[in-house]
Amino acid sequence: MEELNDQELVRREKLEKLKELGVDPYGSKFERTDTTKSCREKVLNKTNEELNENHIYVKVAGRVMSIRRMGKASFLNIQDKYGRIQAYMGIDVVGEHAYEVFKLTDIGDIVGLYGRLMFTRTGELTIRVEEYTFLTKSLKVLPEKFHGLTDTEERYRRRYLDLIMNEDAKKVALLRPKIIREIQRFLDERGYVEFETSVLQPILGGANARPFITHHNALDKDFYLRIATELALKRLIVGGLEKVYEIGRLFRNEGMDTKHNPEFTTIELYEAYGDLSSMRDIAEGLLKSLAKNVLHSENGFEFNGNYIDLSKPFRWVSMSELVKEKTGLDFTSNISYEEAKKFAEEKGIKIEPHMTGVGHILNALFEEFCEKDLIQPTFVYGHPIEISPLTKKSKDPRFTERFELYISGFEIANAYSELNDPIDQKERFIAQLKAKELGDEEANEMDNDFLEALEYGMAPTGGMGIGIDRLVMVLLNQASIREVILFPTMKDR
Repeated sequence: MEELNDQELVRREKLEKLKELGVDPYGSKFERTDTTKSCREKVLNKTNEELNENHIYVKVAGRVMSIRRMGKASFLNIQDKYGRIQAYMGIDVVGEHAYEVFKLTDIGDIVGLYGRLMFTRTGELTIRVEEYTFLTKSLKVLPEKFHGLTDTEERYRRRYLDLIMNEDAKKVALLRPKIIREIQRFLDERGYVEFETSVLQPILGGANARPFITHHNALDKDFYLRIATELALKRLIVGGLEKVYEIGRLFRNEGMDTKHNPEFTTIELYEAYGDLSSMRDIAEGLLKSLAKNVLHSENGFEFNGNYIDLSKPFRWVSMSELVKEKTGLDFTSNISYEEAKKFAEEKGIKIEPHMTGVGHILNALFEEFCEKDLIQPTFVYGHPIEISPLTKKSKDPRFTERFELYISGFEIANAYSELNDPIDQKERFIAQLKAKELGDEEANEMDNDFLEALEYGMAPTGGMGIGIDRLVMVLLNQASIREVILFPTMKDR
């Protein structure tokens, strides 16, 4: 058992005194009629004189965040989901027993208040308490507001305290579901339908990533926690469901930093009879809709010290063009692998054993020299075939019909004209198996069931994946993915 400090011992003594007064320190249901928000709405444009003439009674509950004791009268502040409100406690109003209970109340306790609204001489909205209900005793002392929970790691480990003490954390927590609801509304209005697919998968596929592996005892077989929802959703397209999406958790057994968490949320969507241009329209329209309907901003928002301008059409530029701008090397010319490799090594790029094609070099140069400078919304298209195993080839077969949407150096969306040729798809899977043999732990495996599905015929299809966590980061101007995931994966203390 941990050793209790003096304040914690005092709180336990108060716990027993509450019981002696006949109060359950971990009380029961409390019927609220109001919140701090509705209290403020009820007094909008009203004077104190009007409140004195027309009494407005409210019944609220929340956590005690401050107390000013003044003998037989005191002030306290309580906090609920919507904010804080002041309350006035007078022994002449609530009675001696209730005031004795109040005297045993500490900051952090949860209480219920019934009373009428008034303004103090300084104009602060206040509840003049007539009934005081003790609901929950806090045995721990809350962090001091300005010097308490300042360790970022501890904020993430003890998110409950972060939400109590940090208004910004609460704002992010409440805005995230609104963003997800707006994504659903936007897609539902366009005829998409949301589905759920399996988290446990027998074959690694749908993306290039290292998986988490678990064992199914009844089948005596290893399964992967899914790294993507792609192949399952494409099966639904084959089945004729035409416009599909899924918002769900993915799991990738990789590093953790400000942009990555091993457990994260994405949306993948697929549209039969669509292509890359269909996904471009959805991506741009969705971002503008989120800014307008969640952030209430028509033209843009702040992120990472930059104003992200949504008033203009997003830039559309090829990966080869960006690399040529930054390095001078033109990958649309007939450059050999040896030439590309030598050039990249001279630029400080480490060539891994599985980087066996010119396209691997192009992508490495793009990631090193171009990504970070893509501040305004930019669609980067023309990805090399070596890194796009599930994508249709462009007219130039070295490249694919794929784009990534970047904002302030962040990849937000990844879209394709989906590969629906089963013969070509099998060749791509074989190439992935060779890459795995050469040490690429993120390469796809052969999915024969998916190949069979393609052989029945999949309509020309556009598809896109969006990282929900990164999207929330960008929209809410947060520097780390851990700010937008309530319970991020953490190292041991």
